[in-house]
Amino acid sequence: MKHLQILPPSTVIDPLNWCLRGSDIAESEKRMKHLTGVFKDIGAFEQMDPEQLVYNVQAHLPVPEGTSGGLYFGTTIVQPGKVGGEYFMTRGHFHALEDRAEYYWGVQGEGMLILMNRERESWAERMFPGSLHYIRGGVAHRIANTGAAALIIGASWPSDAGHNYDEISQHGFSARLLDVADSPTLIPE
Repeated sequence: MKHLQILPPSTVIDPLNWCLRGSDIAESEKRMKHLTGVFKDIGAFEQMDPEQLVYNVQAHLPVPEGTSGGLYFGTTIVQPGKVGGEYFMTRGHFHALEDRAEYYWGVQGEGMLILMNRERESWAERMFPGSLHYIRGGVAHRIANTGAAALIIGASWPSDAGHNYDEISQHGFSARLLDVADSPTLIPE
């Protein structure tokens, strides 16, 4: 019984590295070997160490996936690096329920939030400590680390949003973020 009790939180965020600790935490990591087909320069990709960590995700999932009205919270850490001239990045996704939105915010490092709508128009927003990004429903999104240190972002999304990774795996984004003369530049596919 919890009536009139003062309880500690079931989950905490380490303020130094934004790692989540507690109950209902899901964790995943993506190494180079998990990202076949994500980067354009296949030759450069094949030269990379397959065990190279590219990014990891932690998510606090307090309700079952698909619960209407629930919220999830997560952190993503993208390591610095490039495959050819393309920055290390997440796979990217649409939401399975297309009308579901999401918030991202910058915690540490520098990067770009790469966005693409259903008309395959792509654009990017700079990410940095304190930046806040509202991602509308029906917009695919991925993050890229454009800096020299780890890029850490926070995220919150509806627990019934789901993820549609297959569409991006099959068709990709309509633009890629490349280092052109030491400047992040979107290049059309």
